[in-house]
Amino acid sequence: MKLINDLIESGNENNSPVKDVRVGVSWTCVNGKYGGVSKTYGIPVVHGNYTKDMGDLTNKSTLELAEYVRSWNLVEASIGLAAINSLIKPKGKKDINAQDIIIEESKNKKVTMIGKFPKTNEIRSVAKELWVLESDPTLLNPKEGIVTEAAAEYIFPGSDIIVITGSTIINKGLERYLKLAKQEDAYTIIMGPSTPMSDVLFDYGADMLAGVEILDPEAVLRKISQSGGMINTRVCKGEIGFRVLEG
Repeated sequence: MKLINDLIESGNENNSPVKDVRVGVSWTCVNGKYGGVSKTYGIPVVHGNYTKDMGDLTNKSTLELAEYVRSWNLVEASIGLAAINSLIKPKGKKDINAQDIIIEESKNKKVTMIGKFPKTNEIRSVAKELWVLESDPTLLNPKEGIVTEAAAEYIFPGSDIIVITGSTIINKGLERYLKLAKQEDAYTIIMGPSTPMSDVLFDYGADMLAGVEILDPEAVLRKISQSGGMINTRVCKGEIGFRVLEG
């Protein structure tokens, strides 16, 4: 878990009291010095599989909550990643949607994506080859190139562009994918609201980080706790903004 260690350590200077924590059906948010979000993994949970210190999380610091990312209880790990993101000062170019960049750059190239993102069909229409690796078995469709994430070693070779969802930090898959990506001469993007906008990820082989900045944490917290689905600038207009950072 060296990558996780480095991410947590890089946020030391921005440690602060936790103002609020919300775990929704789709997204998790921690409000500390900054607002941080993460995909919620592990729902539905087995009855009795409760979060450590549930009900007492706002008496912790964001650095203490960040340690939850190490947990194999994936709800806890989701809280931990949101806490890591709350430790990172937002940076990078504003109001750029990385998916539009990917569509433009994918023409006649082999693209491999970890996680099924929106606009996949648009990418498929211009790419020479598109593969999507998915952990959700209900989304698998080999005829459309959507296969199990276990196939990464078979799919990565020959890729020109590799796009990895930041939420793979939660299930401890990101280090593996970045190691595999390093073996290819591919442009590697870590993308999605879960993505820590931290230079640490460039040290592990990422070329671009594409995440979000929480502009109005209170509004985002409310929507997440009221079953909020996709976190984007349409659903959260004026409340989040896209950020893109290149190494």
